[in-house]
Amino acid sequence: MPNLLAQFVYLQVLDVLTTLVFLAGGVSEVNPVIRLLVAGAGSPLGGLLAAKLLALSLAGYCWWGDRRKLLVRVNVFYAALVTWNLVAFLVSKTGTIFAA
Repeated sequence: MPNLLAQFVYLQVLDVLTTLVFLAGGVSEVNPVIRLLVAGAGSPLGGLLAAKLLALSLAGYCWWGDRRKLLVRVNVFYAALVTWNLVAFLVSKTGTIFAA
């Protein structure tokens, strides 16, 4: 079961990296909470790290509160989110995800 928490941390790192890549590529952040944190922190990295501290505390609550099924669902959500970030970046650069 410790792999579940490790997967969560890994997905959070991937989310930060992919979000920074698409922000650097000119794609705007659509999540209003993240936009607010980025504006409040003064930098994308600062805002994303603030969001990840909150996410890690919620993951800790799930882990130590014996809510492992919820953590599994959250991991699936973040896996989809990282995929979405990559697709959004590809589409912004190529106009399609099917370009050769």
